[in-house]
Amino acid sequence: MLAVIHESILSLIGNTPLVRLTRVIPEIHFRLYAKLEGFNPGGSMKDRPATLILRQGMETGSIHSETVIIESSSGNMGIGLAQICSYYGLRFICVVDAKTTLQNILVLKAYGAEVEMVEEPDAVTGEFLQARINRVKELQDSIENSYWPDQYSNECNPLAHHQTMHEIVAALGDIDYLFCATSTCGTLRGCAEYIRRHQLRTKIVAVDALGSVLFGGTSAKRLIPGHGAAIIPPLFQADLAHSHLHVSDLDSIVGCRRLANREAILSGGSSGAVLTAVERLKDAIPADAVCVVILADRGDRYLDTIFSNTWVIEHFGDVSHLWDLSLETQTCMMATY
Repeated sequence: MLAVIHESILSLIGNTPLVRLTRVIPEIHFRLYAKLEGFNPGGSMKDRPATLILRQGMETGSIHSETVIIESSSGNMGIGLAQICSYYGLRFICVVDAKTTLQNILVLKAYGAEVEMVEEPDAVTGEFLQARINRVKELQDSIENSYWPDQYSNECNPLAHHQTMHEIVAALGDIDYLFCATSTCGTLRGCAEYIRRHQLRTKIVAVDALGSVLFGGTSAKRLIPGHGAAIIPPLFQADLAHSHLHVSDLDSIVGCRRLANREAILSGGSSGAVLTAVERLKDAIPADAVCVVILADRGDRYLDTIFSNTWVIEHFGDVSHLWDLSLETQTCMMATY
């Protein structure tokens, strides 16, 4: 098979692989597949909306060579935008906060982005997200010819994920369940719109963070960025999912560690959350059902948090027994070869 020659790095966005998961959740009676969005060149599913939003802006004339792009991000959207802005030679300012990982900040700077750090939460809501948005608006007012992609309300965000769902259906047909993490709700809404438009039977399970307010939860401190939301984004609609589950930071970490130990897949925080949701619901999923989890990003940007034993012990104590493989499990896994 001949290698495909691509016109640019941006042409690698999308068409991410699906891989069957057979080890991370033992004794399941249905087929479970993972959509590996970390294979996008920027490392996450946010490459998709970042590309569509900026290209639409260029096509409509809202963005040209002198435009300054300004966005609020905890990491992935910022990196997606930074990559694309670097390619097109656009100045980009990314507004982050204290929860943004050091790896994400370093990647942003490597692409040439200017990083604006918000040190204090919003005085009214007590939330960093609102403080970041406030800072974006201040920068917009002070910088002539600036453009805010506004991932929280831009319709190109969900529109980009029509393609994500299309890729899943093209590979597997009309699947039974889709497990999708929530934040801006772009992925959730885009997949739901595609399912409705094509009258598919797929049931969506929205996986939200404990401490997020999206599904009526009470706002609380969360350690893992990019999963859940402190304020309800304009893209959210109450009927997007057939059901939803709240997953704690610890459960997300355990899911990520098990995924790495059992499937050799290093993935980010929300990926552990969606796997936890599958495990909780596994007994209610019919035999021979086809299920897909969207793994939003790579795990290499969480090496000093989720995959750091020191960090985990500092916040949760020694909980390694929750993901360490027993000798019996290792023997069973080796027997599959």
